[in-house]
Amino acid sequence: MSAPTAPSPTAAGSGRNATERFAHKQRSTAEVDHARVSAIATDAITALHEVIREHGVTYAEYDALKSWLIRVGEDGEWPLFLDVWIEHVVEEVANADRKGAVGTIEGPYYIPGSPESRSEATLPMRDGEKGTPFVFQGTVTDLDGNPVEDARVELWHADDDGYYSQFAPGIPEWNLRGTVRTAANGRFAFHTIKPAPYQIPTDGSCGALIAAAGWHAWRPAHLHLKVSAPGKQLVTTQLYFEGGEHVQDDVAQAVKPELVLRPTPAASGTGEEVTYDFALDPA
Repeated sequence: MSAPTAPSPTAAGSGRNATERFAHKQRSTAEVDHARVSAIATDAITALHEVIREHGVTYAEYDALKSWLIRVGEDGEWPLFLDVWIEHVVEEVANADRKGAVGTIEGPYYIPGSPESRSEATLPMRDGEKGTPFVFQGTVTDLDGNPVEDARVELWHADDDGYYSQFAPGIPEWNLRGTVRTAANGRFAFHTIKPAPYQIPTDGSCGALIAAAGWHAWRPAHLHLKVSAPGKQLVTTQLYFEGGEHVQDDVAQAVKPELVLRPTPAASGTGEEVTYDFALDPA
């Protein structure tokens, strides 16, 4: 069978790519805290025991669970499953004390090393890239409002069809991915297109869970960002669009009120623009 020529958010095209990327992610080399691992694992297993008792889980359902867990691994969808249904709580706990810019989940589609510019950039795009032209701009400061020069602002997002470069076939490597270093006044600006809402892959094990539970698989349109600077805490976040589909019922439960953008017509007369600032906590 020949390779697909058009993007497709399939389990094979998305889930396995996410798993392969995660396998190469740098891990902490800290010594394992056996007591902490035991405490967390024991509580998690005990909680699952209580779910089984509360719902009277049958052997047929138990076998279905084992079969599904095997399929998650075969589809390479563990990163997708965890990032959609678990990560938002990990992020909530990890950033409970943050005073500056509000974070949310990273998701499975981040790629480091995107093309870098100074102060202002147009994201790599295909000729005739579909979508509404969009300018995303702002300032990076410390908690006292002082501008942070040379902060790194990384931006990536789906295209107008809801697909990500490097995770769906037929899209150039760095399409709609880029990094800007802030100017002396902390300013940055990106020229791009507005992304579209999209369904997480539904042809694999995560889709099987969604179908069996009668849930929907949609994420609202969003921009992904990482903002960092020496001596400051990295913030990873997503920004959504007021009135957008599924802002109120995101399958990944990652939307927060502080992360909803309200774009206006662009000063250029073409497309839309918005200003959003980031205040970084000290490291």
